[in-house]
Amino acid sequence: MTGASADERFEALRTWLAAHLPAPLTEIAPASNDASFRRYFRISLARTVAVPDRDAQAGTLIAVDAPPPREDCRPYVAVARLLCDSGVHAPAVLASDLERGFLLVTDLGTRTYLDALDGASAPKLYGEACAALLRLQSASREGVLPPYDETLLRRELNLFPDWYVARHLGANLTDAQRATLESTFRLVLDNNLAQPRVFVHRDYHSRNLMVSEPNPGVLDFQDAVYGPITYDLVSLLRDAYIEWDEEQQLDWAVRYWERARDAALPVRADFADFWRDFEWMGVQRQLKVLGIFARLSHRDGKHAYLDDMPRVMRYLRGACVRYRELAPLLSLLDGIEKRQPVVGYTF
Repeated sequence: MTGASADERFEALRTWLAAHLPAPLTEIAPASNDASFRRYFRISLARTVAVPDRDAQAGTLIAVDAPPPREDCRPYVAVARLLCDSGVHAPAVLASDLERGFLLVTDLGTRTYLDALDGASAPKLYGEACAALLRLQSASREGVLPPYDETLLRRELNLFPDWYVARHLGANLTDAQRATLESTFRLVLDNNLAQPRVFVHRDYHSRNLMVSEPNPGVLDFQDAVYGPITYDLVSLLRDAYIEWDEEQQLDWAVRYWERARDAALPVRADFADFWRDFEWMGVQRQLKVLGIFARLSHRDGKHAYLDDMPRVMRYLRGACVRYRELAPLLSLLDGIEKRQPVVGYTF
């Protein structure tokens, strides 16, 4: 979006807000950065107002600018309602202009999980994040959200060779390397598609979870789908923005798995099988995220995401070391990044 068009949309948004705010506006300021073309503004009101359908008062609201045709507000509105109906704390949509891409929603606060997490706070925050995830998954119904099918999963995987390998590393894969990547993609997809399916937020991590009451507040859910049950847990525990040692990941994963079984969710009966699904789902996500971060930098000029790539690569390499079937992918990574080979399998 050019500066002129952004300014024009901002003025149009202010005009639209004047007709929909429940109290006079005293201040409007940027609310957050986003990896998409959406912009968020925090609206300060002259007085607190009642929040419809909620036993709450608010002195601030959030305005969303989602410029068509790059963004579509309809999924946001639909998934916001689905989350709220599932007992998950998501923004309530107070007003919308879907044709122009304007929304007015409730404000979940300014403190993200990423801001709040440390060794002392993590057990409580992750416990509450898993409880919210279980509520969402327990409400799952086929046919409500788009399927996280092979076409979409593969499109995401292709971000890795297109943006990370070719654009970011400037590497040209040999025919043998392309064959290795394709055979690995097939193995990963077969695992992902065989997993039980539930509602999937698709970006359930520390920058999209807000410390709020009730906790957590959940953001950035408009790309939700119906897909593999381990996907959101991988997003949460192998977060691109904050890292915990594997012993801690295992502890939180076991706690989630036990609660999921108690809730009659379709997790694997044996935790070892569930953990394998978790790790293989992680491989798909980590390959995708490396491609997305490269694209954000090289196409969109958002270079800060490059700082998080090493963390994502550590997750990916860790899984490749543990599974013999992923050894060819590890060798490919060694080749394109010119590292010494690493050997060691546990499964």
